[in-house]
Amino acid sequence: MRTDPAALYAPTRGQGRVDYRLLREATLTGVRQGRISRADACDAHPELLRAARSYSEETGEPCPLCGDGPLVLVRYVFGPRLPPNGRCVATNGDWDRIRRRKGDFTCYVVEVCTDCSWNHLRFRFGVAGAR
Repeated sequence: MRTDPAALYAPTRGQGRVDYRLLREATLTGVRQGRISRADACDAHPELLRAARSYSEETGEPCPLCGDGPLVLVRYVFGPRLPPNGRCVATNGDWDRIRRRKGDFTCYVVEVCTDCSWNHLRFRFGVAGAR
């Protein structure tokens, strides 16, 4: 089931959604013009690739660089009493568990191509936990 967590959960304490589309387009333009190497753009960490293969949601879009691989979204949540490297959130049940925790959280959504290792932060947003 495709969900847009940003639409499901209201931002907390004035935090809105921060979209990184312009930076993404600048990066892609830089690669196409040769100012940024493809190796620098396709540098996904092995742990991010593992999460992309196991805990992601397909976008239905092709990779903007290689054009072959499927583009997937990986969501990491950071906040109080979560691991320092965040928690990967893949299902509605995962979201419900986060929402039951006390505190405010930040979700980062990263697009990843598992074929060429392209990765870029798509957006981030606040998530209100239990009060």
